[in-house]
Amino acid sequence: MHVIATAGHVDHGKSTLVRALTGMEPDRWAEERRRGMTIDLGFAWTELTPGVTVAFVDVPGHERFVPNMLAGIGPVPAALLVVAADEGWMPQSAEHLAALDALGVRHGLLVVTRSDLADPALAIEEARLELAPTGLRDVEAVAVSAVTGAGLDDLRPALTRLVATLPQEVPGPVRLWVDRAFTVKGSGTVVTGTLGAGRLAVGDELELTGHPRPVRVKGLQSLGAPVTEIAAPARVAVNLRGLAKEDVSRGEALLTPGKFLLTELLDVRVHGDAVADLPATLMFHLGSAAVAARVRPLGPDTARLRLARPLPLRLGDRALLRDPGRHHVAGGVTVLDVVPPGLSRRGAAAARAEVLAGLDGTPDLGGELRRRRLARSGDLERMGVTVDAPPVAGDWLADPGHWAALGERLAEEVAAHARDNPLEPGAPVEALRHRLGLPDRALVEALVRPPLVLRAGRVSTADAGTPAELAEAVGKALAGHRFDAPEANDLTLTPKQIAAAARAGLLVHLGGGVVLPPTAPEEAAAVLADLPQPFTLSEARQALGTTRRVAVPLLGLLDTRGLTRRLPDDRREVSR
Repeated sequence: MHVIATAGHVDHGKSTLVRALTGMEPDRWAEERRRGMTIDLGFAWTELTPGVTVAFVDVPGHERFVPNMLAGIGPVPAALLVVAADEGWMPQSAEHLAALDALGVRHGLLVVTRSDLADPALAIEEARLELAPTGLRDVEAVAVSAVTGAGLDDLRPALTRLVATLPQEVPGPVRLWVDRAFTVKGSGTVVTGTLGAGRLAVGDELELTGHPRPVRVKGLQSLGAPVTEIAAPARVAVNLRGLAKEDVSRGEALLTPGKFLLTELLDVRVHGDAVADLPATLMFHLGSAAVAARVRPLGPDTARLRLARPLPLRLGDRALLRDPGRHHVAGGVTVLDVVPPGLSRRGAAAARAEVLAGLDGTPDLGGELRRRRLARSGDLERMGVTVDAPPVAGDWLADPGHWAALGERLAEEVAAHARDNPLEPGAPVEALRHRLGLPDRALVEALVRPPLVLRAGRVSTADAGTPAELAEAVGKALAGHRFDAPEANDLTLTPKQIAAAARAGLLVHLGGGVVLPPTAPEEAAAVLADLPQPFTLSEARQALGTTRRVAVPLLGLLDTRGLTRRLPDDRREVSR
């Protein structure tokens, strides 16, 4: 299937043309048929040749309904630009063309209607002049009369030639912009839209913008018939399980989970009016969404937009800025960044404009990493970047140059910590994370390379060992002591030295100033093994030749290490 939108001034025969091509009534509302004017989006389809079907999105031409028109043309790849032979080029012809050009539509047909009322040659010539500066400059032109049928036999082959230039199937994640939502009795909520990329199948779980929980596809319909699966491009109706009609509206989108980033802040390149001339607030149109956007100029053709609500955006998306007060298309935009940096420092806006000047919206892993230095692979994929490089830690990717510089800084920080804290067995990983400004301690651990080593949450050089002065101080403090810890007044070690020596395995700290040689627990267990089993605290104290001050915490340590086992009557036995 191929999807084509109509475009053109009000009452130039867009709906009549669709009706003549398809035999279907695109105007869905009685008010539209009574007034003879399309108000909202209409839909119809026909088979051009066996196996080649085209679906038409018929849009309103009146200036009051331009937002509805933009919701229809936003997701489609091609358009029929309709001009009446008896009226020629008109204001809404110009605005619709400006919208198509701003959105990057490059495929279409110029169809001059009412050729039975006036010579179409003049209208074709006039339209060609208007099309010349746009991406639709080379489209084929066909003159028709939906009343007499003249030219329709030429229009069908022209449509066949047009769809032959369009993608047959568009891969990628699903982003289905909702243009209608309604309830079908017995089925529940149904939404419709143009599937621009990816595949949908019954049973799929999708994200719905603005809703915290995923939704599931209960049923699919295309061209009036149920299907179990459908590929883009296509018009599709999606029956959603467990969702009320009031919970979804035009401008929301169904998304492949985890593949899009919802953002309200973005940097863009503007194709149209000079950025300096843009008003402070415009309407931002993407897909079927229309959201107010505040504009902050950055460079001559670049700006930062703050949207009134988040939208699912990716790098390279084409959108449109419109000034509804002037009925004016300010220009198209190309999305350059969906996670832009802050601009709080003096000169940040000018520096940012320089960076944006070199971007074209093409997703580029190397470029994104150079600018961001560090990024999670999932975040990059949601931006639209293909990730084909291995992570440096977990799901983190890094710019190679920045990663190498971080490794050098880590070595410098470890050396500085050793100089400032000679009694400590290395720099704590968490402290290093803060000093390097890293978001995850796993990145610090991944940066450790010889001669650096990671031990017990600290980073040091492999040959750092235990400071000689600390080992000497511990030896003096514990000399002559086996199980009888020195009294606090006799202890020559400071609390900082005790903590450092315990981490280095030079002593056992039982708390409360009670310290023993590092071999004390195993030696104590060997002594207690010679006692009749089980034994009491008093018997253990006497066998070890120590005081209750030492015996109580020492036995607790033995229990913790599994060297002894405490019985219900508070006696113990040595584990065999």
